[in-house]
Amino acid sequence: MENVWDYPRPPALEPVAKSVRIDFAGRTIAATGAAFRVLETSHPPVYYLPREAFTGCALEPAPGGSFCEWKGAARYWSIRVGDRVAERAAWSYPDPSPAFAAIRDHLAVYAGAMDRCFVDDEAVTPQPGGFYGGWITSDLQGPFKGGPGSMGW
Repeated sequence: MENVWDYPRPPALEPVAKSVRIDFAGRTIAATGAAFRVLETSHPPVYYLPREAFTGCALEPAPGGSFCEWKGAARYWSIRVGDRVAERAAWSYPDPSPAFAAIRDHLAVYAGAMDRCFVDDEAVTPQPGGFYGGWITSDLQGPFKGGPGSMGW
């Protein structure tokens, strides 16, 4: 069992030894055994998949951006499969800080915007709230930042 309160701040980046899969619009749009995850105190891990893992969809640049004090400037992506679009459902760091250079050309996806996301064959639960993009698996203990009353944590 991993407790998210044992994760570091500043966050850590580590390769994932498990398969990661994303399903949207009735199909698998991304799958890889070469993902990374970011571990930050109070947050479930955020999974970053290599761009080339996204073979079952179109990635379209989306408006806006954000800034992470650890990773740098993020850009957003919409995910399209036919007529179905998940607006601003993914983000990436085109020029990440040196500590996060390994996730250049990788994308993270909001699990709640997809049909289902999986780590190995376990369907994940999206991190609460609309801002953070962590994926909750059965081997994690919280409480998790993102729910009501947790913004000041």
